[in-house]
Amino acid sequence: MRSARLLDVVGTAVRLGLAVVWLVSGGVKLADPLQAAVAVDAYEILPAGAVPVVATVLPLLELALGALLLLGVGTRLAGVVSVLLLLGFVAGLVQAWVRGLSIDCGCFGGGGPVEPGEERYLSSLLRDLGFLALALWVSVRPRTLLAVDRIWDGGGPMSDADGDRVPDETVVGRRAPDSGPDVDGTAVDDWPGADTADPEHAGDDRGR
Repeated sequence: MRSARLLDVVGTAVRLGLAVVWLVSGGVKLADPLQAAVAVDAYEILPAGAVPVVATVLPLLELALGALLLLGVGTRLAGVVSVLLLLGFVAGLVQAWVRGLSIDCGCFGGGGPVEPGEERYLSSLLRDLGFLALALWVSVRPRTLLAVDRIWDGGGPMSDADGDRVPDETVVGRRAPDSGPDVDGTAVDDWPGADTADPEHAGDDRGR
């Protein structure tokens, strides 16, 4: 149980950390939609008509993920969506690097074309891979502390690491008196009067 509790604490830190990432990222993009559109367009992947749509929807999605993770609501789903989104970011960075584009990722504001040699692809990739690791943790083990999910699934001190109810220790191993040892381990046959002779046989003895 101690190891499960430790994993809950670590998972809580992971969940809240990823929540902050999405809230900051989405908030910065939402505050400057024109710059967000420039950053999206710089990857040269989407048609011109789709750029403003993605630039508008992306920060809203990031803010929604951040809010869900902060509250611990739908944690596993938020983790899975985070994994998919981060994989998309990683793929976008890799293709831009391979194609020799000189851009800033715009992950936390800014973004767009930069001077050749000012790209920071490696550091951006390593950072996104770190965020991906957090999202994978939340997806695989969504159980955390201070989460609304724990109220919905009945989580508490009587639940194990997977959220299943743990039987009360006071009743584990107890057996009914007529089926084996009692609570103190005394066999039924050892109880006072348990060796009393069968009434039928007792009658035979009296008649002798």
